[in-house]
Amino acid sequence: MRVALDAMGGDHAPAAPVAGAVRAARTLGYEIQLVGREAELREVLRAQGELRGVEHLLQIVDAPEVIQMDEHPAQAVRAKRHSSMAVGVDLVKQGAADCFVSAGNTGGVLATALLGLRRIEGSTSDRPALAAQLPTVRGRCIVLDVGANADVRPEWLAQFALMGSIYAEISLRSDRPRVATLSNGEEEGKGNAVLNAAIPLIRQLPINYIGNIEGNDITAGAADVVVVDGFAGNIFLKGAEGVVATMTELIRQELTRNPLRAALALGLRPAFRSLRGRLSYEEYGGVPLLGLNGVCIVAHGRSTPLAMQNAIRVGAECVELRLVDKIRDRLAAARASIAP
Repeated sequence: MRVALDAMGGDHAPAAPVAGAVRAARTLGYEIQLVGREAELREVLRAQGELRGVEHLLQIVDAPEVIQMDEHPAQAVRAKRHSSMAVGVDLVKQGAADCFVSAGNTGGVLATALLGLRRIEGSTSDRPALAAQLPTVRGRCIVLDVGANADVRPEWLAQFALMGSIYAEISLRSDRPRVATLSNGEEEGKGNAVLNAAIPLIRQLPINYIGNIEGNDITAGAADVVVVDGFAGNIFLKGAEGVVATMTELIRQELTRNPLRAALALGLRPAFRSLRGRLSYEEYGGVPLLGLNGVCIVAHGRSTPLAMQNAIRVGAECVELRLVDKIRDRLAAARASIAP
């Protein structure tokens, strides 16, 4: 497995991506191509200490330019043809890498991947969507889009619904995933104009569409796939992360309020450790951009080494699942089923 990693992307780059790559090489045995400024990456790699046994899995690919987190995506992509994102995506395009992973500027990743990988051949998707897997009381659900497209068109939401359903069949192993649209009420007619224009298009698709759900229904497991624009989806995702962090801290405060509680809490450590693993963004790593002609994983901007290791793992899993090929095949079958 060959993973092209944007070693310059993220709030803690290049330290966190490089450390995550070393962890992935050690634990998973993947070949990691560290894409970025060569001299800087060599220095950071040396700081990782002893690399015996994995040094042959870590390759530096020079990319002299970096798209910063605060840069305008389209302008930066046009101006920086030799950025770590552009070089990493090109490795996938040329077949030198199996997937691309970045914790950098999300808009920059989207624009670079669209330019380099293009959309799936014959895809109905005008825009890729970030599809996040979130924990629920019933297992997991897929929410898309969570940040790639702040403004959407009705037909895009319909395309997200179709791709999300296909992704759920593949990754959640669900024969008939329940697809819902996120709104401010379950009733027909709730939501904004774009959503209401999208619903008739979604109903025409060969998927199990169950209608609108509200934000509190997502974690209750009311649907397997939740379709939303990237603006509201990203707000929901970041809000959920904030709630998890707050609840974790409040529980810690309560359990350490006095010696008796602290002593009792010792017996609960395994349960809390397991719960934290189920809820932490670090364990989920990154999310795929669906609709591209190649595997592209976007990790959280503040990703830690553990999060980067898991983002690399997610990319490899998407390759092993043949995600792109299966989405391409099922999109073609879906188009045929609704053809006049």
